[in-house]
Amino acid sequence: MTENPWKTKAIQKIYENPWITVENHDIINPAGKDGIYGKVHFKNRAMAIIPIDEEGYTWLIGQFRYTLDEYSWEIPMGGGPIELDMLESAKRELKEETGLTAQKWTEILKIHTSNSVTDEVGYVYLAQDLKQGETEFEETEILQIKKLHFSEALEMVMNGEITDSISVAGILKAARIFGF
Repeated sequence: MTENPWKTKAIQKIYENPWITVENHDIINPAGKDGIYGKVHFKNRAMAIIPIDEEGYTWLIGQFRYTLDEYSWEIPMGGGPIELDMLESAKRELKEETGLTAQKWTEILKIHTSNSVTDEVGYVYLAQDLKQGETEFEETEILQIKKLHFSEALEMVMNGEITDSISVAGILKAARIFGF
């Protein structure tokens, strides 16, 4: 069934900050019964980048994630305002976090990060023909940069060292593209 079986009766904004809005939806569910649904609306689109050089090396970013209360290894990523071009946002994010610029860009994945509670959409790009420059970290970022062969990043996904959903999906998709 591709037609929406949910009916929205009312939406109430519960909370808002510069990045998200939290809403309470009064709904009629697919069984025809009254119910509620919580939704987190993101004001940015997520974008992630897998930089890969001609020898098959890539870069990961390590950082402490406040919401998880743990350290996380990820592909370079960030948010881009919905009204801006996603590729331009991806180029900015790659430069900020790794210092890299790329001449070749390929979108390889569109992903819904948690479609049960949020409308967040993410995109993953391959960045190739790389040139190293200086990083431009944001004030909230204390990042480690790790250069490793792509096969090692894939192994980190497979053994549970990389758990971020966009990173996992992007690395697995890139592995399929490159035949790993």
